[in-house]
Amino acid sequence: MAGRFLTLADVEEMLNISARQAYALVRSGELAAIQVGGRGVWRVEASELEAYIERQYARTRERVASGDV
Repeated sequence: MAGRFLTLADVEEMLNISARQAYALVRSGELAAIQVGGRGVWRVEASELEAYIERQYARTRERVASGDV
């Protein structure tokens, strides 16, 4: 069974981005995440990552349609 929550390292790998980029997405609120544990380790719900990806597809479609690419 796949886990409900992903680490930021998982997000980095899935989106092929750096650790700094993944952290920036979370800190900006663009990618919803929670902090768990005493050290405040970030976790991203798999469904939130999928929703983020869908939003990015929609934004890209809008930019392409408007000729702003």
